[in-house]
Amino acid sequence: MLPAMRDDEEMGRITLAQVAQKAGVSISTVSKVLNGRQDVAPPTRTKVERILETHAYRRTTRSSQEAPLIEIVFHELDSIWALELIRGVENIAKANQASVVLTESGTRHSPDPDWIEGVLQRRPIGVVLVFSALPQAVKQQLRARSIPFVIIDPAGDPDPDVPSVGSANWAGGLAATRHLIELGHRRIGIITGPDDMLCSLARLDGYRSAMSMAGLATPPELIRFGDFHVEGGYDRAMEMLSLPERPTAVFAGSDLQALGVLEAARVNGLRVPQGLSVVGYDDVQVARWSSPALTTVHQPLRQMAEEAAQMLLRLRTEEPSSTRLELATSLVVRKSTAPPQTD
Repeated sequence: MLPAMRDDEEMGRITLAQVAQKAGVSISTVSKVLNGRQDVAPPTRTKVERILETHAYRRTTRSSQEAPLIEIVFHELDSIWALELIRGVENIAKANQASVVLTESGTRHSPDPDWIEGVLQRRPIGVVLVFSALPQAVKQQLRARSIPFVIIDPAGDPDPDVPSVGSANWAGGLAATRHLIELGHRRIGIITGPDDMLCSLARLDGYRSAMSMAGLATPPELIRFGDFHVEGGYDRAMEMLSLPERPTAVFAGSDLQALGVLEAARVNGLRVPQGLSVVGYDDVQVARWSSPALTTVHQPLRQMAEEAAQMLLRLRTEEPSSTRLELATSLVVRKSTAPPQTD
């Protein structure tokens, strides 16, 4: 008997024996590829994976080596919103008698190349990835082994063939900026995220749309790209506040950057919101405990994670799709915004 496989498992209308025949290898070699074994030559592995992917392999029974684990992969675990995502995945995992394993790997765009070898050995029931994209080779390897995956996407716009959950970044940027305009602000700065992330650009586009609809200018010196961290918000805000004509309000593309703006205002002797209004983005717990409490755009991070985990479990029994679920954002008004002071 082959380890960890059953003869009645099929890939669409193709059997393991037929895969072995097409690849010119033994059934045992196909089993090794499916189970992430390393004792298979790379060209052979690639050939088998392509055949499995072509015939849309889907396991109809759980392998004896498959752990009741949902793996969630971040490029950085020290991000303040990572905890909200973890809690969301854990809620769904617990309800389905599964555990959660955390992995830190790669950059904000994709995991490290060596991550795939580890996940193939762990054999989780599925993977939730907090990245904007996946290399084609990684997608192929996961699909060939019937390990479903979903991207939680606060950081970009995944490929159309990848199931994903995101939020309405453009609408969030629009709502934040409109709020400041309605308070009477006319010179409004923005510190969005990195310029190579689509969520940063979408929030910036929302800002620009609100300003344009109000007939307000968006001078280049009031548009800055940060890094979604406190230090980046502080540095960019210090640059803005040193301008001959400084802004009366700043929309920061994350709550962490907004905390940096609050500190820059303090260093410059400006009271918030009397001297400078500040709006953040994400609505993480620290936003309500900052001083003053932060007006921010609520991004439903925990719900995004729950939806991603539920989508992941559905993919175990349903055909893969290009599902893109986008959840609504909403403005939460607290104490860090007010009408501009008049001389």
